[in-house]
Amino acid sequence: MTDHHQHEADTRDLFGFWLYILSDCILFSVLFACYAVLYKNTYGGISVRDFTDLPYVFYETMTLLASSFTYGLAMISLQKNKLRQVIFWLMVTFLFGFAFINLEVKEFVHLYAAGHSWQGSAALSAFFTLVGAHGLHVSIGLIWMAVLMHQLSRFGATTFMKRRLTYLGIFWAFLDIIWIFVFTIVYLMGVV
Repeated sequence: MTDHHQHEADTRDLFGFWLYILSDCILFSVLFACYAVLYKNTYGGISVRDFTDLPYVFYETMTLLASSFTYGLAMISLQKNKLRQVIFWLMVTFLFGFAFINLEVKEFVHLYAAGHSWQGSAALSAFFTLVGAHGLHVSIGLIWMAVLMHQLSRFGATTFMKRRLTYLGIFWAFLDIIWIFVFTIVYLMGVV
């Protein structure tokens, strides 16, 4: 492939990736708008204020933010061409992300066991949909990360792999930004 064709392919990849991120922005904007409209429609049931455990959600938040820090360490190691360190930091990032998902699932299971499912009210439906959509994205990011760790160990830190890791890094940072909005709008404002 000539440099010109490679540049066109890289440009298309980058454009497609940013188009995806923008479509996710639209998706989460709609979910936040739905939550803003529906969060008071409890129909006599519980509201987010009634079940929010701020220390638990803060711990959940710090777990996800720590995963972004360790992902940054993986990218620094990548720039230094230290493949073992890249894989190590990606594994640490994966564990933080997996812990975050476990905390989120535990919260959902606790609510469901207490009789509060997404069918309980419009507010609960909006809550489960917004927080669950974020959790689904983190889970997809974890699968993506596992695939990249396997490919790194097999093929090394090629230019193609560096680009894929950069895209995953942008996606992972995007998920952190969305979670900060979830934490602030759903949990903090829900308690106020």
